[in-house]
This record gives sequence, structure tokens and C-alpha cells, in this order.
Amino acid sequence: VQLQASGGGLVQPGGSLRLSCDASGFTYNYFCIGWFRQAPGKEREGVSCISLSDSATYYGDSVKGRFTISRDSAKNTVYLQMNSLRPEDTADYYCAIKFLRVGSWWEFDSWGQGTQVTVSS
Repeated sequence: VQLQASGGGLVQPGGSLRLSCDASGFTYNYFCIGWFRQAPGKEREGVSCISLSDSATYYGDSVKGRFTISRDSAKNTVYLQMNSLRPEDTADYYCAIKFLRVGSWWEFDSWGQGTQVTVSS
């Protein structure tokens, strides 16, 4: 499985960014593809996930109402639209996959390299 994240960068508080995840290398079904983030010195935090079967979406409490996850099935690409960004959103964001619907949605099984998001004035 290959998960390639892109779209990170520097943005001012209140601004927006859109992350993309290009997924490839698998021929079997999975439960969901999404994102987690990790800031220096902090624990990993589940951000969002979108399911394969019915496009159900899941969000971490800290991003609900501000972030939106979506999927382009034809391109095997997942997007994370991030609005109203805050300094506390600063982190490395990783695209990740969860194969089975077991446990919590943020307990991902595999992930790619991260893309850095910095929210600062």
C-alpha cells in the first residue's frame, strides 16, 4: 500500500489548506482512509477518516466543523479541506488506512510520509 500526502504549507490563523492523499498498491477492500497528525512532543491524534463502503465520515473533536474529508473514487484520492486553521493545528499530517472495521476509526494500520502544516502569523 502506498499513501502519498501533499498540500501542506504555511498559513496564517483563520486561513485554509487542502491536503491530498493519493492511494495505490492495493486490490482489496478496506474500511477507511484518512488522516492523523502529530505535533512535536505531543501524542498522535486522529483527524478524520472516510469509509470505502458508504463514504461515512469521522472526525476528531478538535476539527469538527472546520475540516472536511472527501474522496474521488475514480482517482483513488482523498482530500482534507482545512478551514479556520488555528496555531494548535500545526503538525505533521499523515495519510493513513484502516483495513478492518475493528476498534476505533483512528487506529490506523498503515500510513505514508507526512506533510507539514504550520499555522502562524
